[in-house]
Amino acid sequence: MDDTDLQILRLVQENARLTAESLSQDVGLSPPAVQKRLKKLRDTGVIEREIAVLSPGRLGREMTIIVEVLLERENRAHLEAFKRKMRAAPCVQQCYYTTGEADFLLILTVRDIKEYEEFTQTHFFDESNISRFKTAVVMDRVKVSLDVL
Repeated sequence: MDDTDLQILRLVQENARLTAESLSQDVGLSPPAVQKRLKKLRDTGVIEREIAVLSPGRLGREMTIIVEVLLERENRAHLEAFKRKMRAAPCVQQCYYTTGEADFLLILTVRDIKEYEEFTQTHFFDESNISRFKTAVVMDRVKVSLDVL
């Protein structure tokens, strides 16, 4: 990967809808050369996916909640079971298996506190392997990004 690849990545990270022609003008390559580089970046997994970033508030998901989860047991089967449940839960935007005090850190978007309460009942209180969880309600989205570069 060279500086031109990094420049292309910075641009598509900001706007994945940029055409090869538009990118070529910014990086000083021909459109086919940019397309070839983009294909390689996708094929090698540097570009994992290209997505639309939606506004949770405009879709009725007014609350963002951060949850620290501590498991009772951390064997492979319990870890994988919890990961599967979090992947399948629509309101879970991000789930991280972490070091430190919490085993997992979750970021959720929900319509209201009632939806979060239902989530806790299903995924925490009804689950025997959850030792405890700690909730923080986000008051202001100061910065939300998946940018790497």
